[in-house]
Amino acid sequence: MRTFATAALTLTVLTTLAVAQSSGQWPREFPPRPLEPRPVSFPPFEVKKLANGLTVVLVSQNEQPSVSVRMIVRAGAAHDPKAKMGLAMLTATLLDQGAGARNAEQIADDIDYLGGILSTGAGTDLSYVNTIIMKDDYAAGLAMMADVVRRPTFLPAEIDRQRQQALSGLKVAAEDPESVAGMVIERLIFGFHPYGMPGSGTPESLQSLTRQDFVEFHGRYFVPNNALVAVVGDISPADAMAGLEKYFGDWKQGDVPPFTPIAPPEPTRRVIIIDRPDAVQTEIRVGHLGIPRKHDDFEALDQAVKILGGEGANRLQQVLRSQRQLTYGASADLNSLKFGGAIVAETDTQTASTAEALRVVVDEFSRIQREKVHDAELEAAQDYAVGHFPLTIETPDQLATQVLNQLFYELSVEELPRFRERVLKVTPDDIQRVARWFVRPDQLSVVLVGNAEQFVASLKGAGFGAFERIPIDQLDILSADLKKQ
Repeated sequence: MRTFATAALTLTVLTTLAVAQSSGQWPREFPPRPLEPRPVSFPPFEVKKLANGLTVVLVSQNEQPSVSVRMIVRAGAAHDPKAKMGLAMLTATLLDQGAGARNAEQIADDIDYLGGILSTGAGTDLSYVNTIIMKDDYAAGLAMMADVVRRPTFLPAEIDRQRQQALSGLKVAAEDPESVAGMVIERLIFGFHPYGMPGSGTPESLQSLTRQDFVEFHGRYFVPNNALVAVVGDISPADAMAGLEKYFGDWKQGDVPPFTPIAPPEPTRRVIIIDRPDAVQTEIRVGHLGIPRKHDDFEALDQAVKILGGEGANRLQQVLRSQRQLTYGASADLNSLKFGGAIVAETDTQTASTAEALRVVVDEFSRIQREKVHDAELEAAQDYAVGHFPLTIETPDQLATQVLNQLFYELSVEELPRFRERVLKVTPDDIQRVARWFVRPDQLSVVLVGNAEQFVASLKGAGFGAFERIPIDQLDILSADLKKQ
């Protein structure tokens, strides 16, 4: 009986599979097509300016009883003075560690009492302060935010505490192959341009920072005519402006120093091996200079890089993982900043496969430049971008971030609702044009972090016979040859 039942079940399954195959329903070689796109409704907004030069964006969104107030200041790690690397990052960290009449604990307790969030930080080009509060607590949250932005105390005890945490972070990063690879590739691409310097600082630079350094950096850049603020959420434009006038209207303007960094070096082929004998796999980074965010060809080049290694269409992942089983993951990104950018591909692989994986990555750079992309590849990348965009404007804080990014990079806010149209306007011919112009396979910088002894012999056969080998404990990111003297 049991044998007969099993045979009958098997026959039923096989019959079902045969019917499915003959009808073309299963198995599928490709995923199903995405659903038809729904229209994205962008809430109304206004752009205003206070008398002191503070640019204000007001966005009405009544779906949640909360308000996001996000401010960005046009100064980040790239604005660190020479030998003071880490100053912007640590300044931003200290903003909410004592401000006005409150110490760090009181600030944390007060924002918790309101059921809100207060955060500070810094990136390469900018610093930010953000608060999210319920609409009824708008004034209280704004008062606290104004203290943090305008009146940080930079208490010596907090400086020492945050410095020690930053130093601990550097120690951990120095032992992390991913962090080391990322730091070195930025240094190779940007040279001694501020974008190539370690924004988190070095042990020596962090130790050298004084309270006066923080006071001067804050006074130099944290002024209203160097800042943008977005108020997004369940609040009327009149009430939003009234709060901003009350807490930021008397903020004094300042003379912001011009940002005039040296130019990054021209892309050139350079292979750096950071030798870590105890490594069991190799971190691989490959890249060169890209374009700034405001560039007219940003959209087309961004999609070209997404086809190379982004979500929705990823050649690197397909070849390295699916076809050759050399890695669990691979990606490429166009990192476009205010004054420049970089195209960087990354993956990791077993030590013995280092040369093969590196050859594949470089070949894919060459292929995206040499061959016209297929319509299906471009469509997949565009479908992902268009489908993902609505998820980036769901909450007031996400809306505030999107709007401020447009203003910071001197782009039109009116273009945000037309995101889908901009993406779909790019054609395969556009991709080929920007790939041939901006992608330079013969001028790629390469960083390999791993057990060099196990893979250097195979590099020459893969076309990478010229390289520089640096023991990880001898790495000096600030040296011209990247070696400690």
